Amino acid sequence: MSEQYITLAHGAGGKKTAELIGRVFQAHFSNPEFTADDAAILNVGEGKIAMTTDGFIVSPYEFPGGNIGKLSICGTVNDLSCMGAKPLYLTCSFVIEEGFPLSKLEEIVTSMERTAAEAGVRIVAGDTKVVGKGQADNIFITTTGIGKLTEGVATSGAFAAPGDAVIVTGDVGRHGCTILLAREELGIDADITSDCAPLWGTVDAMLRETKDIHVIRDATRGGVGTVLYEIAAESNVGIRLENSAIPVDPSVRGVCGMLGLDPLYLANEGTMVVIAPKDEAERLIGALHREKYSAQAAVIGEVTETMPKKVMVTTEIGSEVILPQPGGELLPRIC
Repeated sequence: MSEQYITLAHGAGGKKTAELIGRVFQAHFSNPEFTADDAAILNVGEGKIAMTTDGFIVSPYEFPGGNIGKLSICGTVNDLSCMGAKPLYLTCSFVIEEGFPLSKLEEIVTSMERTAAEAGVRIVAGDTKVVGKGQADNIFITTTGIGKLTEGVATSGAFAAPGDAVIVTGDVGRHGCTILLAREELGIDADITSDCAPLWGTVDAMLRETKDIHVIRDATRGGVGTVLYEIAAESNVGIRLENSAIPVDPSVRGVCGMLGLDPLYLANEGTMVVIAPKDEAERLIGALHREKYSAQAAVIGEVTETMPKKVMVTTEIGSEVILPQPGGELLPRIC
């Protein structure tokens, strides 16, 4: 058999990523705590903690609405939050290319400081490596986070149940669209800003209403569409969406229309997918609408027994179609 190699599709968060995790990482790292969710839940004496780590290689490292520093804090804080864990402590590791401007590094670190303060976490340790010119692309950051699990909360991609409501906490596809335009390769001028934000406050507001929430997922790489396919597979359920209910910024919709893209497959850095019993949906939406980063939260569909492992979309004219399976990398290096 010929040698196989890593491709950009292996980092896209879709089918190839799942295959790589299963074949290589899970095969060698498997243990009772190893998880497919956003963070691992660990027993440490009294109570439980959540622990996660994430690498950030976004290009460009500055974009409307943030930079790689802000993104590195938000990404890890949000992964902990998805498990119902209050983020407490972070560590960070920097790989910096020789020649990177010191002033830009200070801007990035300042944004990390501000975002960590907003999220209520402390950055307690780190590491810095400098590599030669051409051996990295400006700057890469890895952050690891620890949070305390909220008592009575248990969320997982495997917990979605028929009859549950499918909620998004904000409009979809804005971060991916922002990065696409920031690369200045398309010549499209649109007023679009990344939704990059720390979301523990958003999750905490939901948990104060009810702890009966089955799934919370951060819809980053691959967007809402990929996340829903992951949940459908893990829970062995179908998911039906109402296309008209999905919140999309008008500018994002316009850019996607010009380029033939689906906002459901563009990355988000401030929007989560939430799956909860239908009778809790109204309370959750009310709580979300009172929070800073979730004013556009909406119920966009439901979990079904039919069509397991598929995501269906009801169009504006009433027809029902299967959402295409997530494929290869749509937009590399978005986080």
